[in-house]
Amino acid sequence: MTVIRPALTTAAALLACLFAQASSAACYVVYAADKQIVYRSQLPPVDMSRPLHETVQQIAPGGMLVFTLDSNGCELEIHNLPGAAARVAVSTAPLKKPTPRP
Repeated sequence: MTVIRPALTTAAALLACLFAQASSAACYVVYAADKQIVYRSQLPPVDMSRPLHETVQQIAPGGMLVFTLDSNGCELEIHNLPGAAARVAVSTAPLKKPTPRP
């Protein structure tokens, strides 16, 4: 009997882990400081392993991130983050040709 009890406990813990919900959200929404939606997607806009109070302020100063398990309305993605636009503008800027010297 001493072997059966730990085995049952272990089996119950493994079964609970199998049926536990995943720790990922279905929809991420970033609101700017003026409460306008600047990002909506099923992919997180920031590194979720870091504290949100640090990372969200880098992409939307004064804004907030809301995430839910419901993906209703997340089909139409919005990507208007101020920081992302600046990075795209810099990366797509045409290169200047060097002026020839006489």
